[in-house]
Amino acid sequence: MESEPNDDVIVIGGGVVGLTTAVVLAERGLRVRVWTRDAVERTTSAVAGALWWPYRIEPEAKVGAWSLRSLAVYEELARRPAETGVRLVEGVKGQVRLDELGPWAARVPGLRASTAEEFAGEGLWARLPLIDMATHLPWLRARLARAGGVVEERTVAALAEAQAPVVVNCTGLGARELVPDASVRPVRGQLVIVENPGITTWLAAVAPDGEMAYLFPHSDRLVLGGTAEEDAWSTEPDPAVAEAIVRRCAALRPEVAGARVLAHRVGLRPVRDAVRLEREALPRGRSLVHNYGHGGAGVTVAWGCAEEAAGLVFPAA
Repeated sequence: MESEPNDDVIVIGGGVVGLTTAVVLAERGLRVRVWTRDAVERTTSAVAGALWWPYRIEPEAKVGAWSLRSLAVYEELARRPAETGVRLVEGVKGQVRLDELGPWAARVPGLRASTAEEFAGEGLWARLPLIDMATHLPWLRARLARAGGVVEERTVAALAEAQAPVVVNCTGLGARELVPDASVRPVRGQLVIVENPGITTWLAAVAPDGEMAYLFPHSDRLVLGGTAEEDAWSTEPDPAVAEAIVRRCAALRPEVAGARVLAHRVGLRPVRDAVRLEREALPRGRSLVHNYGHGGAGVTVAWGCAEEAAGLVFPAA
């Protein structure tokens, strides 16, 4: 099956980066079709926590601008949390100082050293976007539809299947085989979803055992994490890992101990030495724009990368 003859752009990949890119393009008046292997609710993005914070993403020189642009958009979307899934939530990033971060940190409103009452140790307090992906991804799809875009579930075996004037590759880890680009690697993250015992602030820190731990509150549920297993491909939850995650989080917030487990999730972060965001010329005057390799920060940079990608699609668009 070929792409529709009237499409200006085919975006391959229906995660947060692909959908956000498609929204930006469609709202600029282009005819956009998204091809996604899985329904948006079953993409890797659906597993995300998802706190705005640059994590496992390069190059640092560009990540700051992408992140801050996305932050501005999320702050606006947070005015309608029930609709968009975006809320501004207070919390602490433990074991980090402001001078350890890039120049972008100085432009994050209110970012400051945490107090002893907020966190038992050195850390940074911030009021940041926390995104409920179960709401946000369908909202992006609906916003795209309002702009005239179409989402189609379709497995793509080769980029050449898309014959639109412009193809945008937002396939994340799938780019490893599709491009092919062997530099894209999985970093496995496992989460545990529990009933929220009343926690209203987020926390991301190193647990007493030296492993990472984070708690992200989403109304009546709490997302507990996590792991960062290099080159691990399994998407099956490991019960022993889940128990360890709960134990680490309970060491930081004791009220988590005994909370009823609602679900287990695993996602594979598409890590690369640097995000690939560039335009490639194709035969017959067509173009291929790559926008992948966002590691653990796809949500954090989605809008900034989408706008840069849109500028590459049609410079005058």
